Amino acid sequence: MNERPFRIERVDIDDPRTVALRGILDADLDERYRDADADDTPEIAAKRDAALAVHPDQVVATFLAVDADGTPLGHVMLRRLGDEWELKRLVVIAAARRRGVGRALTAQVVDRARDGGARRVILQSGRMQPESLRLYAAAGFTPIDVYEPYIETMPRSLCFEYVL
Repeated sequence: MNERPFRIERVDIDDPRTVALRGILDADLDERYRDADADDTPEIAAKRDAALAVHPDQVVATFLAVDADGTPLGHVMLRRLGDEWELKRLVVIAAARRRGVGRALTAQVVDRARDGGARRVILQSGRMQPESLRLYAAAGFTPIDVYEPYIETMPRSLCFEYVL
């Protein structure tokens, strides 16, 4: 296990490093879910894309984990989804896994939501992301029913909450 230090920075949603990390996440999710989405109509695919979209005006905070030398290691966002606070777009690069980056980013989101007066943090994931599911369970998230905006286009989503 690599124990080199890293730090968490709060950054703008359009920070080029976070944009690049979200691109890595998108490619990974496209690969993982390619077969599951193969039979979707263009209409369903468009609705799913809309459900997954994160609009900058909804984002409360964007966090970036960086190595001691400044290398981006991971990223997560906290967004307001109506009255809820949602963890979104958690990604850790392959070379940084098993260093506690995902745990630290998740804890940062929970702390920020708590400071903002949230009663819970929710998130949406899927069965093709077993490492994420293990991380969320270890962090204290518990299963909940699928919530909007995922019900119609991703009814088999695995959703979780962390009660504050």
